[in-house]
Parts: sequence; structure tokens; C-alpha cells
Amino acid sequence: MLTAWFDAYARDYQPYKGGPWCYEDGCVYRGLGLLHEATGDPRWLEHLRRLIAPQITPEGGLKGYEILEFNIDNILSGRALFHLRRATGDEAWLRPTHLLGSQLRAHPRTRSGVYWHKLRYPAQVWLDGLYMGLPFQIEWAQATGDEAAVADALRQMETALRLTWRAETRLYVHGVDEGRLQAWADPVTGQSPAHWARALGWLAMALVDVLALVGPEAAPQIAEPTRRLMARLLELARPSGLWLQVIDLPELPGNYEESSASAMLAYALYRAADLGLAGPEAVAAAQKAMAALERGALRPKPGGGLEFAGVCHVAGLGGFGGAWRNGTPGYYLTEQVVADDAKGVGPLMMAAAEGLRRAKRAAAE
Repeated sequence: MLTAWFDAYARDYQPYKGGPWCYEDGCVYRGLGLLHEATGDPRWLEHLRRLIAPQITPEGGLKGYEILEFNIDNILSGRALFHLRRATGDEAWLRPTHLLGSQLRAHPRTRSGVYWHKLRYPAQVWLDGLYMGLPFQIEWAQATGDEAAVADALRQMETALRLTWRAETRLYVHGVDEGRLQAWADPVTGQSPAHWARALGWLAMALVDVLALVGPEAAPQIAEPTRRLMARLLELARPSGLWLQVIDLPELPGNYEESSASAMLAYALYRAADLGLAGPEAVAAAQKAMAALERGALRPKPGGGLEFAGVCHVAGLGGFGGAWRNGTPGYYLTEQVVADDAKGVGPLMMAAAEGLRRAKRAAAE
């Protein structure tokens, strides 16, 4: 059922922000690329090419992209260009990656050396941004032979893990303000108050993707925290197999099982097992989560067809759209819950692709 639904979703997909280059589209692009890698089915490549081509100018620019925004989110979609280059052999797909790489060369950093989340979030590191920027940086550096940029990405990841780690919960917080200026930031640590499941999903995906690119043996300072995080995630899975919006507070009134994070964590557990950083229990947990999502979150929608429900639309820290996001556990329960959002469907595609890849490998053995 999932494969047919993904095909229909991609066929009908409209650019998330009306056409400009953005990370939400990049989530779907990443899902389509992984489905193509896992199955070899050309329809996924055709969907990807059809959706991304209108966003690239003849000169290799990107529609609506402004480098001086220094928005780390804008980097993610570039990962699809590496897949298109590998799949087609056409070097032209790499041209826009150099524009994104030039942003990273100039992107503002905290005093500790990690990219700011965005220019309008100065001196702040969010877990989201680690997924948006660092795997791309490594892929781009590998494509251009820039070993120093690979080492820099690993250093940034190691530093960000240290800054966002909370020992008492054995988890990472959503964000940290190195300047200790934000009202949501702890005055001593700079950390935000709570553990948002999707932020941990972004982090978990960043970790396994980085390690898949460089190899766990080349980055033990990343591999060991990844191993520990996967074990902690297994502890926090609900009896259903899914994870809560505020992942470590099952008694919090109004807390709910959130679909996008659950798909992200299923993907990360699959990949961690393939990397030797988690055992068969991680595969079983990923399979259980996917079964629960397919059974419960993929539901009939008004007018016919199916929709992927239970997705937190957006969450963040600080001022946005006239609202103040204080990062407390209760705050994360106030954000709108929607269906079919790219931030949920893309990771669902990614996790499904890993399940298909594993099944195909087992059938060949």
C-alpha cells in the first residue's frame, strides 16, 4: 500500500512554498532518491527529476534562493542533486551544489565553530540544522576532494552533541544559545528546556547519514554517541511502537504520538543497524513503528484516497510569525497537527526505502 500511495503523493505534489528552493521539498526529494536507490524503479527518479528541475536555472542557480539569508535549512535539498548526478551521469546536476557550498564557506558560526541555525537566529545551534547542513557538506566535500571540509563537518557534529547533551535525561535538547541571550535559554548552559521528538529525529538522521558517508570507524567520536542515542530511543518507544511529541514525558497531559518523528526514528534505527551501531532489536523497533504508522496514521481522507496524519506542522524557538515559542514541554503541544506535510511524508519514504532495501538484501541471501 505504501508504494502506491508514495507514487500518488509524488504525482500530485506541489512545491511546498510555491516554487522557491526550500528544505520541505528537500525532505520529499530525499525520500524519492532513497526509494530509487533501494528499488531501482525508474518512477522514483522521474518524480525527483520532474519536481526539482524547475527549481534550477540554466546558469545553475536556484529559484528563490538568497545566499545572504544564511539559512542552513536551504542546504538540505542539495543532497538530491548528488543522487541525480550518480543516477544519470550528468555532471550538470552538480552545478547548484557549488552555490550551496559557497554559502557554507561563508555561513556564520558560533564561537565554538558550529553553523548558526539562521542569520535571524544568531549564535544558536538547533538539532534541525545538523541534518540540514552537515551531511550535504560531507557529500559536497567528497565530490570535490575537500578533506578539510569533511573534518570540519565532523568537528561541528561533535561540538553540537556536546552543547546540546543533557546528562540527566540522556537526550539532546532542541537548541542552544551560545550567547545565553534568548529568553528560552538556560542562563548557565544556554540550552532550551525540552526534548522535542522531531528535533531528535533530525539529529538521529543526521548522525546515521554522516556515518554512512564517512564510515563509523573513521568517526568514533560520532559513532559512540549514535550508539547511545539509538539505545535510548528504544527505551522511549511507546507500546504502539511510536514516539511521543515530547519524547520523554509520557505523563504530560495532551502529549501524543507524533508521526513525522516516528518515521524519522524508524529510518535512523534501520540505518544504525546497517552500520553496526544497533542490534536486531533496532530493526524490530523500526519495523514495528512502520507497521503502526501504516495502520494508524495512514488513513482515509475526505473526498477519497489516503493521507498521512498526526504530523506536527512546525515548531521552533523564539519569535516567529508574531508568536513566542518558549521551548517548554507544554509549548510543543500547542503547535498545529496536520496531514500530508512533506516533513512527515519525506521521512516516511526514507524509512520505507530502508525497509525495502533490507527485504531485497534478505531475499538475495
